[in-house]
Amino acid sequence: MKPVPHATSLRRAPVQRRSAERLTRILDACAELLDEVGYDDLSTRAVAERAGVPIGSVYRFFGNKRQMADALAQRNLERYVERVTERLKEAPTGDWRAAMDAVLDEYLGMKRTAPGFSLVDFGNQIPVGVRQAEPNTRVADRLVQLLSGYLGRSPDEELRRVFLVAVETADTLVQLAFRLDPQGDEAVIRETRELLRAYLGRVLD
Repeated sequence: MKPVPHATSLRRAPVQRRSAERLTRILDACAELLDEVGYDDLSTRAVAERAGVPIGSVYRFFGNKRQMADALAQRNLERYVERVTERLKEAPTGDWRAAMDAVLDEYLGMKRTAPGFSLVDFGNQIPVGVRQAEPNTRVADRLVQLLSGYLGRSPDEELRRVFLVAVETADTLVQLAFRLDPQGDEAVIRETRELLRAYLGRVLD
């Protein structure tokens, strides 16, 4: 079964397998409808209908559609970390360029294929409401946790700052690439990769 969001993003955490499966169906339906109708026209009732669950099941987990989108963003981050982790199993330990390629490639892969990702990703694109935490900071922190051991580096403040700058930069440039081309402008993506290599090389070489 796919992972569900951490309990802090939910009104009530699923305890039984049946409840967890229902939550997964709700988030899958939310992601599909985001692609079809956008965030403004998304409704909890439509999500319940698409997921094949009573409306009360949606409200058991979420007070409104913003909380549902936040939970989807959190699930996206967990799935992203899983994908990067799998890629790193095939890469030579300590090869930061291979790690950077995995980080960028898996993000691009989700951007192109994951339902609802273009609107929600890890929280950056939700168009309304006040964020409780900056999504890129959350992403950078997770990458520091994931990669510091692989790179043989201490997860200190310097590494956190470097990763945050890299994540913010890549996020801005990838958004540009997908504005220019629905599948991501390859020239901009190449420039992004080169820019990240030059920047990270100062610290990681």
